[in-house]
Amino acid sequence: MRDVAVVGAGMTRFAKYPDRGLKDLSREAVTAALDAAGMDKRDLEVAIVGNAAAGLTTGQECIRAQVVLREMGIDKIPMVNAENACASSSTAFQLGWVYVASGLYDTALVLGVEKMYTTDKAKALATFSAGVDVEQLRGIMEQLKPPSDTSAAGESGAGKSRSLFMDIYAAGARAHMTKYGTTKEHYARIAVKNHNNGSLNPHAQYRERYSLEEILASPMVADPLTRLMCAPIGDGAAAAVLVSAEKAAQYTTRPVWVRASSLASGSDTRAEDGGITERAAHRAFEMAGMTPRDIDVMEVHDASAPAELAIYEELGLCGLGECGRLVDEGATEIGGRIPVNTSGGLLAKGHPVGATGVAQLYEIFLQLRGEAGERQVKGARVGLTENGGGMVRGEAAATTVHILAV
Repeated sequence: MRDVAVVGAGMTRFAKYPDRGLKDLSREAVTAALDAAGMDKRDLEVAIVGNAAAGLTTGQECIRAQVVLREMGIDKIPMVNAENACASSSTAFQLGWVYVASGLYDTALVLGVEKMYTTDKAKALATFSAGVDVEQLRGIMEQLKPPSDTSAAGESGAGKSRSLFMDIYAAGARAHMTKYGTTKEHYARIAVKNHNNGSLNPHAQYRERYSLEEILASPMVADPLTRLMCAPIGDGAAAAVLVSAEKAAQYTTRPVWVRASSLASGSDTRAEDGGITERAAHRAFEMAGMTPRDIDVMEVHDASAPAELAIYEELGLCGLGECGRLVDEGATEIGGRIPVNTSGGLLAKGHPVGATGVAQLYEIFLQLRGEAGERQVKGARVGLTENGGGMVRGEAAATTVHILAV
């Protein structure tokens, strides 16, 4: 396999855009990525587009890549549509890497785009409920109810007034609190950190800062999650340009190298060889010849604050039950020993699900090139992204881990 470099990346600000569609959002992100690479669109040899929910939210199915890219004059080249729940565009990134690393193509465009916001809230929330085994949906809702909830299965707010996944995260948070003594304050501090980081990011959907007390006092979504501990619904796009090592010098003197790309699926035998994130991370570290100690900055899938803490343990940043200690030490803040979600993460930057994976990679691209402004991690040379999607039998359906370096 050949070495592959990211030579350009770009994204829109994540936000609620009632008057912008998939084509418009895609054009902005792709143009920014091509400009950053100093590349003409005619130099592209293949394009992969990640999107999860357009079929439900806009009605556009089947040929999303061909539709959004044709609008900006990109045609004729092979185009692939990647759908893998919230990991759609990070999966697209792996496909782009495989195409270039294998030698089949020298240049690849990877795009993640999503249109989630709609005045019909039920339609938006339906996209999340579709990210599980729908034949088991009623049973899933029954299992997720806290003991104090006496409503009939399927009659709570899950999937109606809130994303079903917030109930999944809440159930996991309660279990962690019971087993290890993690507190609501630990979860709230993650939200404080990520909102502070988001305030420094011009691409973040929300740029307000909040105190610990404000996070805890925001409206309850699913105990112990308050609204400010949960990622918002929004729209956006992010893009990256990948090239072979032989081509990299044509476009930049500061390439960011893809050192590892790992994609895993959930399993019914995870007790034997670890959960999906552990397995994806193990493979990525093995590919890169690295350990968690080699990573300078991370972007992880904090669709809720408790999810970020769980990922600390799954990636090997600490032992089981020790994630609260990292929070208490400030280890994952900008300036800490392993900054996590410098972009603001999904909590503040936003979570247009099909765009999230490449948006994470965009942040690492900036960090490793020293272009992250006020949120820059000093001396960052190696970065990691972790992006999960969907849920089957209590575990993410798909998870990617990528390691980039300069």
